[in-house]
Amino acid sequence: MTDHLDLRKEIIATCLRMNAAGLNNGSAGNLSVRVDGGLLITPSGIAYEDLTPEMIVEMDWDGRYYGSLIPTSEWRFHYEILKARPDIDVVLHSHALHCAILACCRLDIPPVHYMIGVSGGDVIKCSGYAPFGTPELSALALEALGPRSVCLLGNHGVIATGKTINKAFGVLEEVENLARIYIGTRMLGGGVILGKPEMDVVLERFKSYGKQPSEVDQSLKNKVEPPPYGGLRRQ
Repeated sequence: MTDHLDLRKEIIATCLRMNAAGLNNGSAGNLSVRVDGGLLITPSGIAYEDLTPEMIVEMDWDGRYYGSLIPTSEWRFHYEILKARPDIDVVLHSHALHCAILACCRLDIPPVHYMIGVSGGDVIKCSGYAPFGTPELSALALEALGPRSVCLLGNHGVIATGKTINKAFGVLEEVENLARIYIGTRMLGGGVILGKPEMDVVLERFKSYGKQPSEVDQSLKNKVEPPPYGGLRRQ
């Protein structure tokens, strides 16, 4: 199968990158990407090192899969998130260590650091527990995710999302770092939590964070300001 060949290769490369970066172990994580008419998703029980492009499973919006391999056991929350959130094109799930530690304690990540704004909110919620691969877990994941880009799964791991694979991967990297920071602050007796006024400014600034001027709504009050423009090149 050659449909979306480059995207299939990118899915495999990202899974390998996730493990190499210490953001997952073995084949515990999974990845899905929206395509016309449905989604592409990693298969069940195959080591990332053994994946080939034709092994990436295609699903439609009726929940059917196509090909000789079944999708990951976590297909439900991938499918449900992409179906419910048209603003999301990629769902990335892992058992990143520090996220999993907090998930096993059923702890939300509060705004102890301003970079929590990467989540699209002022808290990263942790869901309750349900067995993997079940409709119950999918419902809990949707609830914990809400309008944000990331959530923890109780006694399980983390879900990170984005418009592109690289964006979702960046969210995963950042939330794992936030989890490590939060654990560290608890070890020192607790960090200073940013209040709503501070986080309102942070979230407004995140609307322009990491964007070029042409991509930014210039009416934003708290947008990130670049230095003065000096031309295409210095004379």
